[in-house]
Amino acid sequence: MSTKEKTSEELLLKEGVLTQNEIVLFNDDVNTFDHVIETLIYACEHTSEQAEQCAILVHYKGKCTVKTGEYSELKPRCSKLLEAGLSAEII
Repeated sequence: MSTKEKTSEELLLKEGVLTQNEIVLFNDDVNTFDHVIETLIYACEHTSEQAEQCAILVHYKGKCTVKTGEYSELKPRCSKLLEAGLSAEII
């Protein structure tokens, strides 16, 4: 195995160790599609297309991962979703 291949393999292993958390948004019978879409654009910096697709997935599948990243980055975003009356959690 060459040095370049070994270095690439070590880098991949280190990347695999990094844990990514997710904000999962859950369906409810209270919020409108427009409210969910607007909140995702505001809280998660989605494009209108991304937010609409997530809203549709949440409606039909019951939940959808709307953002991934480090916990410290996701916590304030999840708080914004919760403050807007949406059901979400970080996993």
